Amino acid sequence: MTRISQPVAMITGGNRGIGRGIAERLLQEGWAVAILATRPADDALLAELGNLGPVHYTQGSVAELADHERFLAETVETWGRVDALVNNAGVAPIERLDILVATPESYDRVLDINLRGPYFLTQKVAAKMIALRGDYDPTTDGPIGTIVNVTSISSEVVSTNRGEYCISKAGSTMANKLWAARLAPEGILVYEVRPGMILTDMTAANAEKYTAAIAGGLTPVPRWGQPADVGGAVFALVSGNMPYSTGEIINVDGGMHLPRL
Repeated sequence: MTRISQPVAMITGGNRGIGRGIAERLLQEGWAVAILATRPADDALLAELGNLGPVHYTQGSVAELADHERFLAETVETWGRVDALVNNAGVAPIERLDILVATPESYDRVLDINLRGPYFLTQKVAAKMIALRGDYDPTTDGPIGTIVNVTSISSEVVSTNRGEYCISKAGSTMANKLWAARLAPEGILVYEVRPGMILTDMTAANAEKYTAAIAGGLTPVPRWGQPADVGGAVFALVSGNMPYSTGEIINVDGGMHLPRL
């Protein structure tokens, strides 16, 4: 195991959509990136990302605890360090159903991937960050790592035809607070990034509806968000420039969260 000099970020779902936007930005800023994704490694994707910087790809699911072990072990064996974890992977319900008829199977799937998986991956990665840090004094030493939880405007905005998704993201908001409070004395900062309307394959099925809503004033910034917008926010948080802030929510939603008359 060789410890590289550049910082290392672990990103779930870093092969597509928002996760890829995050991976690209961190690579452009000189980070090494480890990706966990359910799909087999794509040679073209790895070549494109590899042109930006060091990349390691682990095939697996954030819902599977055994895959957490493998993802972390491969990252540490490859680079000897972990400086950031970005809990980005998430799913929407396979079918949008009114909460009066939503199924337990859909609920369990969404909660396992969006809430349970990131919760226990954070537990494992934070423990490894602490084990790797050596002696540490929280009163004098700076942060040793950062954890970013990518949630959604749906943490607070109700959609009654995808209740399980909203609940998973609201739970992630509370998990962010819990981890921020617990890990601050250990030198690990924890933040929530809350995207709004980001143009990805997940939102493509409803793109016409949301495009019209944006044109009608849904967001003060009158355009779709892009994965790169979220990538910029994540980089700002992991950069180490806010060592006396933790538990904060960064909205990347074009101002959608602002109450307006």
